[in-house]
Amino acid sequence: MAEHADRPDRPEPDGPTRKTLLKAAFVAAPAAALLSASGAVPALARDRAADERLLDPTPQCDDGDDPTPPQMEGPYFKPNSPNRSDLVIPGDPGVPLAVSGYVFTRDCRPVAGALLDFWQADDAGVYDNAGYDYRGHQYTGADGAFQLTTIVPGLYPGRTRHLHVKVQAPSRPVLTTQLYFPGEPRNETDLIFDPRLLMNVRDDASGKAAEFDFVLDFTA
Repeated sequence: MAEHADRPDRPEPDGPTRKTLLKAAFVAAPAAALLSASGAVPALARDRAADERLLDPTPQCDDGDDPTPPQMEGPYFKPNSPNRSDLVIPGDPGVPLAVSGYVFTRDCRPVAGALLDFWQADDAGVYDNAGYDYRGHQYTGADGAFQLTTIVPGLYPGRTRHLHVKVQAPSRPVLTTQLYFPGEPRNETDLIFDPRLLMNVRDDASGKAAEFDFVLDFTA
């Protein structure tokens, strides 16, 4: 995983106030808010912040994805992924997927310059352990926002559909977790699945759009 200490491309931590960010988030994502209110998936952190209480931190979800041992195969994390927010490979099959959201502290302050390292299976459920297909890291902007352009991952044997991600605020511990899709039949049988990690997912003109807000376990 890329580290913060020696990365000159990390944004500066200054950003808008919590009030400004939340106001913009409510305006930008009415559909996601309605979906959350229906009980279909957990509410976004930006929607839960109105009562001024501390947010619950995003759960860890580590399935043993340490750096890949040379003699083993599997959906393992690889360090030093490319710095990119677009993981789409021209010519590869798959339903387009756009994932967006924010990284917050527990007191709902946006985390600027947070490192997010994503990796996933391709449309056939295969991970690239030799190279960096469908792998990449990025940094949140001054408002704590991130955007990922990719495809809906295929099903890996024994698992439900998911995205892997490591999230790290500057000089803070790494959160390793996974994001899930609502309505997947395998959600009920996957022993790692956690409903608190469900994304808000909807169809759009291009494919699917998903939203998720990460909450890191510290206060500003």
